Amino acid sequence: MIALTSDHIAAFDRDGFVAVENALDMATVEAARNRFEPMFSGKFETGLYPDEWNWRLGKDRPDVTRQICNGWKSDRTVASIVLRADVGKACAQLRRWPGARMCQDNVIWKPPGTKPLGFHQDDSYQLWLEPPEMVTCWIALDDTRADQGTIEHLKGSHRWPVAPPIRQFHAPDDPLEDARRAAAAAGIADIDKVIVPIVVKAGTAVFHHGRTWHGSRDNRGTNPRRSVISHCISAA
Repeated sequence: MIALTSDHIAAFDRDGFVAVENALDMATVEAARNRFEPMFSGKFETGLYPDEWNWRLGKDRPDVTRQICNGWKSDRTVASIVLRADVGKACAQLRRWPGARMCQDNVIWKPPGTKPLGFHQDDSYQLWLEPPEMVTCWIALDDTRADQGTIEHLKGSHRWPVAPPIRQFHAPDDPLEDARRAAAAAGIADIDKVIVPIVVKAGTAVFHHGRTWHGSRDNRGTNPRRSVISHCISAA
């Protein structure tokens, strides 16, 4: 179970993200891993399609990162993770909300050799909300490494203004193009000094602020990088 400490909350406030170890036990991690191949092959346990299904076996290029949005509708194991009460409680605590609701989930699969996802702010895509605020809980299903396409955050970027949606989300030639522009506007001359690759054990939950710039680069390793993600909004 996820139990935040005062140190977790202070780190989130300071950096715009924080890692919480042992959010999932290894039995749950393994159960979630086992759902990836069926889901991306179109075998949906509940019989319901997800809202987005961005990579399909036999149709799309093998070097593209796989993504499903709102997999909770399609798979009970995914639902049992992304809809957990402790995820919502933690998101509410971090943003001082009265409670939290899940807005959307993601199921992300980056096999070896797959391409980046562009660096962006989640709040850029929430302008239909009032206020347009989000907290994301990203849960690693594999041990992560810096060269293996792990999620990366720009430390302190939650204090920057909300930028427009990025030019290319899937497989951009330069995943940091929009982030560099935002960093320059914020007075950051060297973006490499604020990029933090998230290197954690499987089962770790990493929370980030809706304005925190984040993304992932090519998986240059030999192992997959799988994750499930809850994007939460205020219950008020």
